[in-house]
Amino acid sequence: MSVSEQSPAGGIAAGYAFSGPALELGALLWDGECHPDAGIRVPLPMLNRHGLVAGATGTGKTKTLQLIAEQLSANGVPVFLADIKGDVSGISAPGVDSGRTRERAGQVGQEWKATGFPCAFYGLGGIGAGIPVRATVTSFGPVLLSKVLQLNQTQEQSLGLIFHYADQKGLELVDLKDLRAVVAFLVSDVGKPELKGIGGLSTATAGVILRSLTAFEQQGAAGFFGEPEFDTGEFLRTAADGRGTVSVLELPAVQDKPQLFSTFLMWMLADLYGDLPEVGDLEKPKLVFFFDEAHLLFKGASKAFLESITQTVRLIRSKGVGVFFVTQTPKDVPGDVLAQLGNRVQHALRAFTPDDAKALKATVRTFPNSAYDLEEVLTGLGTGEAVITVLSETGAPTPVAATRLRAPESLMGPITADALEAAVKGSPLWGRYAEAVDRESAYERLSEQQEQQEQQAPQKPRAKTAEGDAARPKPEARAPKEDESLVQQVVDSGMFTSLARSIGTQLGREISRSLFGTARRRR
Repeated sequence: MSVSEQSPAGGIAAGYAFSGPALELGALLWDGECHPDAGIRVPLPMLNRHGLVAGATGTGKTKTLQLIAEQLSANGVPVFLADIKGDVSGISAPGVDSGRTRERAGQVGQEWKATGFPCAFYGLGGIGAGIPVRATVTSFGPVLLSKVLQLNQTQEQSLGLIFHYADQKGLELVDLKDLRAVVAFLVSDVGKPELKGIGGLSTATAGVILRSLTAFEQQGAAGFFGEPEFDTGEFLRTAADGRGTVSVLELPAVQDKPQLFSTFLMWMLADLYGDLPEVGDLEKPKLVFFFDEAHLLFKGASKAFLESITQTVRLIRSKGVGVFFVTQTPKDVPGDVLAQLGNRVQHALRAFTPDDAKALKATVRTFPNSAYDLEEVLTGLGTGEAVITVLSETGAPTPVAATRLRAPESLMGPITADALEAAVKGSPLWGRYAEAVDRESAYERLSEQQEQQEQQAPQKPRAKTAEGDAARPKPEARAPKEDESLVQQVVDSGMFTSLARSIGTQLGREISRSLFGTARRRR
């Protein structure tokens, strides 16, 4: 059924009649009818203005991600997706031509063709399927690590002081045992004076940090930190045919560690922010990053952490990166972040409880004025339907449009385990990142220093008399000066030579850090 230009539906459809390249999302729904001639679209250049995909469980959020990711790839834009449940890998394989798919395509005026898209599969720290993604403790930084360890503000500040000290002394924090070694050193008799001039580290706070690290490792998280460190620039690759590579982070093996993977996603985004140059507005984004289970990132976050997220999201747009947060309701996202999400796809919400009803009203208030009764529409949407508003080519919000979404052309489900393994091990990146490397870092250097100090410690004098009376130490025999600095000890012990060989860090030079305290690497 066609829409009249003079009707409310015609006015909504006119708001999506863009002249430039755009992604096709679906067809307009009005008064219970689907109008295949009234396409709902989003301009390609506006996809770096960020967005939100929200809706109750089972309403089709994952398929919406798949639909958008396919079209971005087809337009040469790389995509990053986090696969929480293990059902996004199918984007690499052609879809199944079924009667249901054909019916949906006919309803929305889609010329459906089964198509697979170029994909790369990753896994956190080598757990589960995927090319291992690791970060060094240094590059992860104190702010993000405090979040994942669930430290309070005082403990977070102390952890920042520990990172500052390690940077100053050239003690590289590659993995968690490095961090533990530096914390233990700073509360030892030898290390306590090192931080005395800048506030010190209390034994109680150090104990909390060490216990949190131990609990963290017991969850199997130690493998996420180490080398070779992943270069997030790999996410910007395109395939030989010009299509953008879809990077899929496989997370089913760690879905019981939500705080960890949500924080790791933020590290990836912050790392990209630190490395990419300013480019302003482009004809198409360099990368679109889908941040799934976004509510986990914001849950229990400190004010400083939220401010850093807000600033990163605001500034990364000018570096050509679009970010889509995926969650159940817009209220899961702080207002300052939500205000920057110009493209909105809102799937159905349920109102079974008073809290649900409250969330529904809050969601309606986040939309522009609409010709729909949004409370009624949002509770009546079917699977694969959504309420949409995006930014037009001029940057103005489009009219709110109830939409029946197009069907993805790739497989709506996971590929087989054998196919996934073949794709992972066939990647040119497998040889670069598969094997973990444990080189000399803070743990080894501090252990070496401790051994040398023990060897240099004065020996007890032996007995001199036949009667067996032990001779007392001579008064002039004294222990080494207690105020000798760590730097001097390093130089004297030969540690300086090994530090000079270290890649990426120099003694006495603090690593520059980005908004989250993550180290900025020069690649």
